[in-house]
Amino acid sequence: MAVCAAYFMVILDTTVVNVALPTLSRGLHTSTTGLEWVVDAYSLVFAAVLLPAGALGDRRGAKGVFQVGVALFALSSLACGLAPSTGMLIGARAVQGLGAALAVPASLALLQAAYSDQAARRRAFGIWGGVAGIAAGAGPVLGGALVTGLGWRSVFFVNIPIGAAGLVVGARHLPSTPSRPRGGDPSGGLTSVTALGVLTIALIEAGSLGWGAPIVVAGLASFVAAGAAFLVIESRAASPLLPLGLFASATFSAATTVGLLINLGFYGELFVMSLYLQQLRHLGALLAGVALLPQMAMAVIGSTASGRATARLGPRRPMLVGLSAGTAGLAALAVTTGAHLPYWMLVAPLVAAGFGMSFTMPAATAAVMEAAPDDRSGLASGTLNAARQMGGVVGVALLGTLVAQRTDFTAGLHAGLAIAAGAFGLAALLTFVAVE
Repeated sequence: MAVCAAYFMVILDTTVVNVALPTLSRGLHTSTTGLEWVVDAYSLVFAAVLLPAGALGDRRGAKGVFQVGVALFALSSLACGLAPSTGMLIGARAVQGLGAALAVPASLALLQAAYSDQAARRRAFGIWGGVAGIAAGAGPVLGGALVTGLGWRSVFFVNIPIGAAGLVVGARHLPSTPSRPRGGDPSGGLTSVTALGVLTIALIEAGSLGWGAPIVVAGLASFVAAGAAFLVIESRAASPLLPLGLFASATFSAATTVGLLINLGFYGELFVMSLYLQQLRHLGALLAGVALLPQMAMAVIGSTASGRATARLGPRRPMLVGLSAGTAGLAALAVTTGAHLPYWMLVAPLVAAGFGMSFTMPAATAAVMEAAPDDRSGLASGTLNAARQMGGVVGVALLGTLVAQRTDFTAGLHAGLAIAAGAFGLAALLTFVAVE
C-alpha cells in the first residue's frame, strides 16, 4: 500500500496536468512551448536522475531513499500549486521530477525484496502496474473535475494527502533492504543528465524556432556528443552508473527499449489529444477528461489483467498482445482524427491504445527485473524507468513540436499519431525477436 500510494501519485501527475493545460495557459499567459516545458520539466528531471537514484537506492538502502523521494514530491507539489508564474511552476515541476526519480526505482526494489517467489513477485509487479493504470485513468477525469470546480492549482494540491498517506504507512511497514556501498560515478551522471537535457531543449524549441535554429542544431549535436561520452565513461569506469554488462541480456535490452518506445507513443499521443479535444473540438477541461475516459479506463483493466497473465504465461506473450493492440489503436487515430469526426468513431481506437499501453508495461517490467541480478534491482528499475521517462519526454516534445510548427493543426496531429503508432510497432518487433 505504501509503495502503491507513492507510485499512484507519481503517475497521476503525468496525466492529471494535461487537461489543465489550456486553463493554466490562460491563467499564467503561457505559450504552447511553455506548456511543453510545464509537462517536460517534470519528465526531464525524472528521467535524468533515475539512473543515479536507482544506484543510490542500491548503495544506501531502498527504504530511506523511497521516503525522501515521497516527501520531496509532496512538498514540491505544494510549491507547484502556489506558483505565481510560469517560470516558478516549471522550477517546482523539476523538483517534483527529482522526488519521483528517488521514489520509483526504490519502490520496485522494495517489491523485489518483499516477494521472493517468482509468481508472487510477478503478481506484485502486476498490482504495481495496475495502480499505474488506475492513476493514469483517473488523471484526465480527476484533473478535469478539479480544474472545473477548484481551478488548475488544485491538480497539484491533490498530491499532498496521497504523499502523506504513503509516508505514514511506509514508515511502519516497508521492508528494509541491505545497503551495498559502491564507488560513485559523477562523470557518468553529469553526461547522462546533459545528453537528455540538451535533447529535450532542442525538440521543444524546434516547435517555435524551426529545426534550423542555432539552439536546435546545437542541442542535437550536443546530445550526440554527450551520449557518446556517456558510453565511453561507463565502459571504463571502475564503478559505473550504468554497468553496460546488464545489456548483455537480450531480454533486458529489448524490454528496456520497449519501455522507451511505448512511453514515447502513449504520452506523446495523450499530450496532443488533450490539445485536440480542447482547441479543435472546443471541449472544456472536464469534458475533455471524460472524452479520454475510454482510453484511460482500459489502462486500469489492462494493467490488472497483465499482472495475472504475466504470472501465468511469462512476459513475452502479454507484451506482444499489448503492443499489437496499441499499434492498431494509434494507427486508427492517425488516419481518422479530425475536427468534425463523430466522437463515437474515436472510442475504439482510444480503447485499443489504452489497453495496449497498460497490458504491455507490467509484463515489460517483470522481464527487466527478472533479467537483472538481485543486487542490481534498484539500478535495473532505474534503467527501465529512465528509458520510459526519456520516451515520454521525447514523445511530448516531438509530437508537441509537430502540432505547434504546422499551420494546419490536424496535419501535425496526424503526423504525430503516425509516429506514435510506429513506436508501438517497432516495440512489437523487438519483443518478438529478443524477449524470452
